[in-house]
Amino acid sequence: MTTINSSRGNAEVVSARRTESRDVSDIISLFSHFTEVVFGRIDVMYLLEKSNLALTLCNEKNEAIAHAVFLDYPNWNITDQSDWELFLQENYVNNKCTPLNTLFMHLFVAKEEYAAGCSQEIVRFLSFTEPGMGNVFEKMTTAPGSVADTNFTLFVCPRHWYHPQLYVRKARLEDYDDLVPIWTRHSKTLKETYSEYFLADLIECQDEENQAVVCEDAGTAVGFMSLCSQVNVSLFQECFDLGPFHGLCKPHPEDILKIPQKPSIQEGIYILKLITCLLLLQKDGAITVSHTELPLDDVKDYKTSATLLQTEEKGAFHPVYRGASNAFCIRLFCIDEKHETRSLDFLHYVFKLFPDKDFCVILVPHHVPEFHLIQSFVRVVPLYTSKLGQELYVFHRAGLLKSFSVRRATTNDLLGVKMLIKTLTLNESILNDLKIFTLDIEYIRSHYNIEDFIHFNHHQQEEHGHLYHFVLNPIFHHYTKHFLKEILRLAHKSSLYYPIYPQYVEGKFQNPCAHSLTSALHYMVPVRPRRQIVYPLEELGINAPSEQVSKDQLSYSLNHINRKLVLASKTSINTRIVVVGASDVGISFLETLIFCPHLKFNNLTLISIHGLPGKDLRGSKHRRFLINSHCFNDEDYAQMSLCSWVNVVVGKMTGINRTAKYVVVSKEKKVPYDYLVLCTGQKYQVLSPTGADISKLPTNREVISKWPQRYTGKVPSNHFTLNDDQDCLKAMHWLKENIVNSEGNVIVYGNTIDIYTTVETLLSLGINGSRIHLVQPPLSSNVTCLNNNEIESAVQEALSKAGVSVYCDSILAQWNEGDDPDLITCAAFTTNTKPFKLQCSAFFSFAYRAVDYETFKAINDACLVFDGRLVIDTKFRTNDVSIRAAGPLTKYSRRYCVDEWTHSNFNSKEIGFELAASMLNLLDPTCKTFSKIPEGTDRLIPMYKGCKIKGGVLPGGYNYLHISKPEIPIRLDLELALCDHVTWVHHINQVQLVNRYESHN
Repeated sequence: MTTINSSRGNAEVVSARRTESRDVSDIISLFSHFTEVVFGRIDVMYLLEKSNLALTLCNEKNEAIAHAVFLDYPNWNITDQSDWELFLQENYVNNKCTPLNTLFMHLFVAKEEYAAGCSQEIVRFLSFTEPGMGNVFEKMTTAPGSVADTNFTLFVCPRHWYHPQLYVRKARLEDYDDLVPIWTRHSKTLKETYSEYFLADLIECQDEENQAVVCEDAGTAVGFMSLCSQVNVSLFQECFDLGPFHGLCKPHPEDILKIPQKPSIQEGIYILKLITCLLLLQKDGAITVSHTELPLDDVKDYKTSATLLQTEEKGAFHPVYRGASNAFCIRLFCIDEKHETRSLDFLHYVFKLFPDKDFCVILVPHHVPEFHLIQSFVRVVPLYTSKLGQELYVFHRAGLLKSFSVRRATTNDLLGVKMLIKTLTLNESILNDLKIFTLDIEYIRSHYNIEDFIHFNHHQQEEHGHLYHFVLNPIFHHYTKHFLKEILRLAHKSSLYYPIYPQYVEGKFQNPCAHSLTSALHYMVPVRPRRQIVYPLEELGINAPSEQVSKDQLSYSLNHINRKLVLASKTSINTRIVVVGASDVGISFLETLIFCPHLKFNNLTLISIHGLPGKDLRGSKHRRFLINSHCFNDEDYAQMSLCSWVNVVVGKMTGINRTAKYVVVSKEKKVPYDYLVLCTGQKYQVLSPTGADISKLPTNREVISKWPQRYTGKVPSNHFTLNDDQDCLKAMHWLKENIVNSEGNVIVYGNTIDIYTTVETLLSLGINGSRIHLVQPPLSSNVTCLNNNEIESAVQEALSKAGVSVYCDSILAQWNEGDDPDLITCAAFTTNTKPFKLQCSAFFSFAYRAVDYETFKAINDACLVFDGRLVIDTKFRTNDVSIRAAGPLTKYSRRYCVDEWTHSNFNSKEIGFELAASMLNLLDPTCKTFSKIPEGTDRLIPMYKGCKIKGGVLPGGYNYLHISKPEIPIRLDLELALCDHVTWVHHINQVQLVNRYESHN
C-alpha cells in the first residue's frame, strides 16, 4: 500500500490490483472531458478484453479512484499493431522501444484531485510487477522527414525514473549492518542453525571459488548473494533430468550421451495459420543458434514435462558426461522486499565473476513460495530416484540477452523449416500445419467454458488461433510469455487454443490430431468442459442445433491463453502432493487442483496399480462388468488430460515412512511427499473358503464364525476379483480365449449389484445361461443391492429365461477337494440346509469388499489410527497432519458419534472436490482468510449435497439407473412408509428395456 496526496492536501492510502470486468461502471464514472481528447472514443469493456495489462487503484474503502489500461501496440491506430517498432524507428530520434520492453497506455482515468499521484503510482507499480518494461512519459523528438501525424505526440516514461536498476558490486564487511535486518527476516532458520555472524563470515571468507555480492540503492545495501563455483554436478545428474542442459558440464569428446531416435529441435517455432514466428537470437549482428537437446521420445505418452514414473526401470540408460563442471551455484540469497523485482540485476554481474561458467543454479526447498529471482530460472524436472528434498532451478548466461526478436515467417522460410525438422517424427505434421489452418471456434465455445476467461462477443472469428507447435529452448524459458505475446500481436490474434488429445488417439504421431510437445503449456490455463445436452437430432429435425455444436467429435483437453493472461503470472506450488489411488475421489481431487487457473502445481504425483484411467478405447464391452458411478467417463478423462499435469507411479503402496516422509511402492521404490492423500477406497478381496467338510453335511450356522476371511494363499489362475477397467479387460481376454468357445461353468459369487452386471456381460459374450451359476451369500443387512421388489422380480425373471441358475444364502466351503489349487475345477458351498458342489471353469468373486490388505498393513505399520477403516476428522485429516484421506477407505472418528455415516454415503466426486478445497486453504497464497468458525461446529460432520448415482445393464438387457440423495441405506418400502415426500419413478417398457429412475429428495 502507498499513500498519495491530492491537490487539496488530502491523503489516501491506495493499493493496486488487476482490473476486472465489474470495474467497468467505475471506470466510466471517472471519465472527464479530457478523456476523449487524449484517448479518443473508447468502449471500455472492449478495451479491457483486448488489453495486456489493466490496473486499478483502490482506497482503504475498496473504492476505485484510478484506472489504467496498457496494450503492446500504440493507440489511435497510427500504424498496424504488428509494425509499430519499425514505425517508431523511422519517425523518432533515440528510440529504444522494443516489444520486449514497451507497453502503450490506451486509457488513464482518475479522480481529478488524485490524478497526479495516481499516475505516478500506476507507473511505479507497473515497473515493479513487470521489471522488463523500460518505456511506459517524456516527449519523444520526431526525426527529420518523419511522416508521423503532427496531431499526435509520443510520450515515453523510462522505467528507471521510478524503479531504477540496482548497482551490484562485491560485498564488504561494512555492508553487514545494512544486510542483517533483511537476512534475519528471510532466514531465521539459518541464523539459528549457524550463528548470528554467519553472514559476516560469508563476506569475509571470499576467494576465487566463493564470492559474495550485494546490490545497493542510494549507497545502501538492499540485497545479498553468496556464490560458489564448486557444484556437485554428479549428485544433480543422479537426481534431476539434466539432459537439456548437457548435465551442467562442458562438452567433451568422450561424453556418452543417450542417442535420440530422432534429432531434436534446436530453435523455437510457433505455427499459426500462414503466420509463423521464428525465434532469432541476435548478438553483435550475428544469429546465434543454441544447441540444447530437447528429447522428444517422451512426447508419445505424456505431452508435458511431467514425467511418467515407473516402478521398474530395467536397463535404463544414464548419460555420462566427461567434461568439467559448467555451473556455479547460489548458496544464499536475500533482498529487501521493495527491491525484489530487481533480483535479476544480480545475474548480469555474477556471470562476470565466473566467465568460464554458463549455468547458474539454485536449490530451493519445496515449501518455499516462488520468489521473483527464480521466476526467470528454469525448473529442472526431478527424477523419481532423487535423494534431494529440494527443487533445482537453472539459468543460462544466454538468458540475459535482450535482443530477443520474433518475426513472421514467409514462404521463403519453408525450405529452412523443412531442413530444420526433416528428421523429426512430426515433420509431416509440422509442414502441413504451415499450410493448413482450421479452428472450429463455435464447437469450442459450446463445449468448453471459454467464457471463464474471455467475453466471447468482443472477439472476432478471425482473432482466435489454434496453436499446433511451440518448442522453446529451455535456456530462454523465461521469455515464453513474451513469445506468446508477440505471437498474438504479430498474428492479429486475441486468443490461442492448444488441444491435447487422449492417448488412444495419439498412439501414432502422424495423424490429423498430432500436436507436438509445447513448453508453453504451463503458461496457459486449462479450460473446463461444459456439460452437454444429448439431443435427439432425428426427432428435433429442423429444430436441432447446428452441426457445429451437435457433431460428434473427438474429445480433447483444451488449454487457452489470451492477451489479458499473457502478463498475468501463475503462482507456482512446489509442495510435493502424492495421491494414492486412482479412485473417483482421487481423480476429482486432482481435477480440482489442475483447473485452478492462477496456480501451477509442479509436484502432483499419483500412485496407482494401473496408472491413470481412461486409456482404453471408448465403448469397450469389458466396462460393463462393473456398475458405473457416473462420476467420470472417457470423455471426462480426455477433457482433463491428467497426464499433462500429474506424474504417475505405476505400482501399489506397500509402506509409509512418516518420519522421512516417503511412500514405499511395490516394496522397493520410495516416493517422497510433503502431503500424502490416501484415496484407495475399498476393493473386492479374494475370499477364503471356510474349509468345511461337505461330506459331513454342515450348515451355515456351523461355519458362519469363519466367514468372511481374506484368502492368503496363491490365487488360482481362473479366479477373478474385478475392481477396475484393467481387471475387467484382463478377465474379458481370458474368457474369450478359454471359456466362450468351450464348455464349463462360470460361477459368479456375491450379493452386490456387480453380480448382475457381470452376469449380463457374460451372456453378451455368448456364454450360454445354463453354464452360468449365480451364487449369493447371506445378506449382512436387510437392504438388498437393488432395494426394489419389482426390479428384483424383473431381473430374476430375466435370469430364469436365460437359463442362469441362482443359489441363495450360500457360503463358500471349498475349492476342489479343500487344497489351495492352481486352477479351480469345482466349488462347494454350504447353505441353511445341505451343501452343494458345482463344476467350475471360472470363478468371479464379489462377496468380500474391504480395505486392501497391503494398504491396511502400510497404514497400520505407519501407526495411523485404523478402526476398521482409516480414521479421519471433518477436515480429512488423519492423526498425522501431513496425511489426508477420503472416500470409502475412511471413517469418521468415534468422537463424532456417527459410525453409520461414512464417505461411502456421499458422492465421490463431491468428496474429492471438498478434499481439494481443504488443501487449497493451506497451499494457495491468494486464498482469503475467513472469520473464525463458531465454537462447536467442528464436532459436526459436513453434510454433502451431491447425489449418488449407479448405472449399468442388468440381465435381460435392462438399463438400470439409480439416483439418490446422501443417506444411510434403508429398505425402500420402509422409506416410502416413513415419509410422503419421496418421488419414485418407475417405467417398464415391455419390449426389452426397463428404465428405472429413482430420486430420493
